[in-house]
Amino acid sequence: MQSDGSSFPEAVEKLASEAGMEIPKDDPQQEEKARERQSLYDVLARVQELYRQNLYTAEGREGLAYLTRRGLREETLERFGLGWSGDGRSLVAALRADGITVEQLAQVGLMRLGEAGHPRGELFFNRVTFPIRDRKGRVISFGGRILGDGQPKYLNGPETPLFSKRRTLFNLDHATQAVRKGAELVVVEGYMDAIALDQAGLQGAVAPLGTALGEEQLELLWRLTPRPIICLDGDQAGQRAALRVCEVALPLLSAEKSLSFCRLSEGDDPDSFVQREGATAMAERFAHARPMVEELFNLLSVREVNPGPEQRAALRERLIALSRQIPERNLASEYRSTFLDLFFERFRRHKGKRGARSPGRVSTGPREPRSVAEGAVERLNVLTVLIVCHPAILPHIEQAYTQLMLPDTLNDVREAVLEWADQSEELTAENCQKWMQEHGLGEVLSSLIDGPLPRTLRSARSDDDMLKVDVLESWWHFYALVNFASFEREVQQSVEDVLMAAYSKSSDSSEGERFPVSILARMKVVEALKRGEQPELDEGTDAPP
Repeated sequence: MQSDGSSFPEAVEKLASEAGMEIPKDDPQQEEKARERQSLYDVLARVQELYRQNLYTAEGREGLAYLTRRGLREETLERFGLGWSGDGRSLVAALRADGITVEQLAQVGLMRLGEAGHPRGELFFNRVTFPIRDRKGRVISFGGRILGDGQPKYLNGPETPLFSKRRTLFNLDHATQAVRKGAELVVVEGYMDAIALDQAGLQGAVAPLGTALGEEQLELLWRLTPRPIICLDGDQAGQRAALRVCEVALPLLSAEKSLSFCRLSEGDDPDSFVQREGATAMAERFAHARPMVEELFNLLSVREVNPGPEQRAALRERLIALSRQIPERNLASEYRSTFLDLFFERFRRHKGKRGARSPGRVSTGPREPRSVAEGAVERLNVLTVLIVCHPAILPHIEQAYTQLMLPDTLNDVREAVLEWADQSEELTAENCQKWMQEHGLGEVLSSLIDGPLPRTLRSARSDDDMLKVDVLESWWHFYALVNFASFEREVQQSVEDVLMAAYSKSSDSSEGERFPVSILARMKVVEALKRGEQPELDEGTDAPP
C-alpha cells in the first residue's frame, strides 16, 4: 500500500496474484455487483474507442486542429486518449451492435434521461473529450471542452457508480507511476495544465475535476508523497483556489503531511509557462515551492498594504484562529509562532528605519549584529524588564515596543513575550515568567531582573492601579531616552488625535472627558525630559514583584 499507493483490496489482489493464490470469492450478490461494474467499465472503454476514432474523421477535424494549436504532439494525444464526442446524436446507434443500451449509457453518465427515464440526448456533443481514468488506468468518466464561445467551457461527467469527483484526480494513473520513479507530485488547475507538464517530461501532474481540491483528494495525494506541490494559475481565481486548499488542508495536517505552493506570475498558468519557458524553468519553480504556512500568510495579507490597528488586529486574530484548526498540538504551535513571526516582520518591525530584522524563526541565514546606540543597551534592558515584571502595560505600549531595534538577546525575549501574550488570558508577571522559563529563557530573564531598575518600582505592588501608571510612565521615560525627537512627535500626534476625537463628540456626551492614561503618561515624560529630569536606577539585586 505504501510503495504503490494502492488501496487495501488492490494490494491484496496484486500480492495474491503474484503468489499464485486465489482471493476468496464474494457471495452471489457481491459477484453480481462486480459483474455489473465490469460491464460499465467495458461500456466506457468502448465509448473511448469511438471518441478516439472520431478525432481523426472529418467531423473531428476542428477538435484535432484545436489540440494541435495548443501544442500537443501525436504521442501525447495517444497517451491521454483525447478524442471528439461527435454531434451528440450518434452514440446509441454506433454502440447498438456491441449490445450497449441507453440505460447503460445513462448509468455511466453519458446519456441524459428525462423524469420518466426516457433518453433526452447525449451529455457530450461537439466537444474535445478527455478520458478520466482511475489509478488502474480504467476509464471511469469523461470531461469535455467545447470549442468557441459555448458554456460551460469544460464539462465533467456526473457522479456514477464508477466515478466520484471528490475521490478522483485527473491523470492520477500516470502521475502515480512517475512519482514512484522520483517525479514531483504537482496539483494543477485543469486538464491541459497536467497534459502540458506531462508532455514536457514533468509527469507527476494531476488536476481536480472542476471542483475545489477536497479532503479525500488530499488524502490521495498524501498516500503518494508527504508534501505535494500546489501550482495553480497566477490570477485572482488561482489565489482564491489556493486559499481554499489551505483552509481544507489545515485540519488534516500533521508532521508527516503538508503542502508546498508554487506561485506563478499573474496571467500565467502551468501550460503557458512550460510552453514558453521550458521544463527546466518549470522544475526550478517547483524546487523553490514555499511551505504552506508562508503561502497562507501571504494570501491573507496580500491586500493589506498599509493597514491600521483594527485591520492588523483582525488579521492576527484570523491567523491565530487558523493555527488552532491543526489537530497536532506541536504543529499547531509552530504554525502559530511562524504566523506571528511573519506578521511582526511585515507589519511591525520594518516600519520606517527603526524596523528590526527578520525574526529568527523565518531567517534564512545567520543573524547579523545589531547596531544599538552607545549607552542605550541598559535602557533597553530596563524597558524589557518592566514589561516582563508588569505585563499588564503591554497593550498600551505594544506597537512602540515592537518597533524598537533590540540586540539579539532582547529580541528573543520580545518574541517570547509577544507570543505568550497572544495566547494568555491573564497578563500577570507570574504567568509570563513561568512561560519564559519553560521556553529556555530563564537564565536570560534572571540576568535582566537582577540588573538596574527604577528605584520607585523595586518594592511596589503589581496590583496597585497607581503603580500601573507609574510603571507605564517609567517605561515611556526610558523609551523616550532612546529616541526623544521621534517620541515627542508621536506624543504630539497622539494628543492631537485625542483632542480631535473629543471635539467631534456631541456636547452632552461624557465620552472624551477622561484623557487616556497612556497618552497622559507620555505627556508627563516629554515635560520631564525637557526639564532635564532623569529616572533614578537602583543597582540592587532584589527581584521586583
